[in-house]
Amino acid sequence: MISNKTKKLKREFYTRSLLFVARDLLGKILVKKSGSKILSGKIVEVEAYHGDYDQASHAYKGKTKRNEVMFNEGGYFYVYFTYGAHFCANVVVGKKGKGIAVLIRALEPVEGIDVMIKNRFGGKLIHEKENYNLTNGPGKLCKAFGINKNHNGTDLIGNEIYILDQPKLRSNEIGVSKRIGITRSVDLQWRFFIKGNLFVSRK
Repeated sequence: MISNKTKKLKREFYTRSLLFVARDLLGKILVKKSGSKILSGKIVEVEAYHGDYDQASHAYKGKTKRNEVMFNEGGYFYVYFTYGAHFCANVVVGKKGKGIAVLIRALEPVEGIDVMIKNRFGGKLIHEKENYNLTNGPGKLCKAFGINKNHNGTDLIGNEIYILDQPKLRSNEIGVSKRIGITRSVDLQWRFFIKGNLFVSRK
């Protein structure tokens, strides 16, 4: 359970520079209200994307109907559909008009795990070890949390989907690597993850 004293991240957290926000999101708690249920998970893996010079970013070629949420000021949810199969959830970062976001790649479930299992597996009982497969990928976590196109543009300062503060991780707790599953700007070391966490999507 999360302490009632834990505070929601403020706008100022999100409007900072991309890589600072990306690293600092690790360990924070993503929360989504689902009816009377609270779904929450610790952010354990992220990837950064910058529209100005990152060819893998959706914003690289400018604003479109699909990516317009990316051009908001920091603190909004950018949700897109990919490969005709699943949704991906991103945190918009930086100043208005920049086109910068952080993809949430993996979560460690905290609350509402029964709902997550129902969303992902139809409510079937699964072996305890398979719980590590519940939210260890961007599409998996969106399905587990019931995140879809209707949540695109959600203000993370609001009360439907938001992120709770947690103590900042030490540098030696954070792993850094190239991003996964892209074909452009592949050399950027913009994937960050919590070392040793079993819910990281790829070791």
